[in-house]
Amino acid sequence: MAFFTYLLRCNDGSYYAGHTEDLDDRMAQHHSGALGGYTAKRRPVSLEWSQDFPTRDEAFDAERQIKGWSRAKKQALIAGDWERISALSRNRQG
Repeated sequence: MAFFTYLLRCNDGSYYAGHTEDLDDRMAQHHSGALGGYTAKRRPVSLEWSQDFPTRDEAFDAERQIKGWSRAKKQALIAGDWERISALSRNRQG
């Protein structure tokens, strides 16, 4: 069974990171507002990025890492720009 980490763009332009074992079902929950919380007040949302992981722990760890990233780094992830992600990582450490 695969687990997914995902990144949504909310109607207000903010990003939301999460993880799940059923991406289609979780997206339906976000779209309907059934989950409440952050995304329910910022609908509609769009799935901008997702990646599958072999374990829930790995998906959760990726979610927590992404939640700590800057907006620019999240945008680089969505674009698949690994050079920019690396450069942004170096800038924050320096």
